[in-house]
Amino acid sequence: MNSFLTLRLPLLAAGTLALALVAGCANKSEPVYTPKELQGFDESSTLDSQWKYGVGDGLGRARYPIAPARDGNMVFAADAEGYVVALNAQNGSRQWEVELDTPISSALTAIAGNVYVGSRNGEVLALSQQDGDVVWRSRVPSEVLAAPQANQELLVVQSVDGTVTALDRANGTERWVYSSSQPALTLRGTGTPQVIPPVSFVGLANGRLVTLDNRNGQPLWEMQIAVPQGRSEIDRLVDLAGQPVLTQDGRLFVSSYNGRLVALEATRGEIMWEYDHSSRHTPVLVGNFLFTVSDDSHVIALDAQTGRELWRNDDLEGRWLTSPAFVDGRLALGDYEGYLHLIGASEGDIVGRTRIHKSGISVRPVTDGKTIHVLSNNGRLETLEVNP
Repeated sequence: MNSFLTLRLPLLAAGTLALALVAGCANKSEPVYTPKELQGFDESSTLDSQWKYGVGDGLGRARYPIAPARDGNMVFAADAEGYVVALNAQNGSRQWEVELDTPISSALTAIAGNVYVGSRNGEVLALSQQDGDVVWRSRVPSEVLAAPQANQELLVVQSVDGTVTALDRANGTERWVYSSSQPALTLRGTGTPQVIPPVSFVGLANGRLVTLDNRNGQPLWEMQIAVPQGRSEIDRLVDLAGQPVLTQDGRLFVSSYNGRLVALEATRGEIMWEYDHSSRHTPVLVGNFLFTVSDDSHVIALDAQTGRELWRNDDLEGRWLTSPAFVDGRLALGDYEGYLHLIGASEGDIVGRTRIHKSGISVRPVTDGKTIHVLSNNGRLETLEVNP
């Protein structure tokens, strides 16, 4: 099976259906849409390389979503075999490196002195930001692909079997577990929880959004964001594969595959507006602009108050764009051929471009001010500055 879809039917029980689904998945790791050729544009922004670093063997053949993380003046990155490195964000000098005894599969989270990673065999590890030593390690029910998410007390981990586990951030002990039903076929990957002190917002592969009480893991409310439709299991995929975006005034934005993007009132789940939209990506909110990337790699800006489409750029259609990152008035997105694109946030025009590596870019860039850290599939981590 490839990196796009995951089959959850037992082989003997599934019989002919399993074989049919496997056959239908065979080419899903390649772009479904015909990728548009890159065209010329009026370049008004340059991407100036500051430093590069080779991060082990990269994301592996399965292209695990091991996005790097930045905290303060440190950048942390890892490869699929368990190599983790800490680098100075300004000049790329190595601060430390470690070789873990477990393969890494999740994006990294760096916060409050620790770096958190998830593994293919269902482990979660906390590493010291100071020297890379393992502070604690804990077991969860299955493989972890989403970055573990923290509040002041908990580390909330969503694993591929639909389980959400809350661990004590200080020592990794289990606080509570929430389990959900999974459809027979899902996208490769899981949603990433949005965790705040009182609750966690969790998107599931069955198209539902659930709000969990962080005191005990009990659901407070849940909603069907995307409804399965169609005859085949592939047609009925409705994963909430991105991360819900929460605003300070209590609005929640949630995207879904084969579904819609909705704005909710976060305390009760009341729908404020909805927009017909299929996406596996996490949207980005900047002021009153909500930026999202559709499954066919259209980049779209919406009015966050009303859901009205403000602009759409389809110049990169079919190029398997990453989730967007915001950098100094522009959006930064990688593509399957390893190009990093800049799109102006106000008008939606391409304003800058450079190629990182032909192996492609499949994880979201990390930004800070005018700086972009981007990791290609082969492990090349490059830091660039946007000018002017």
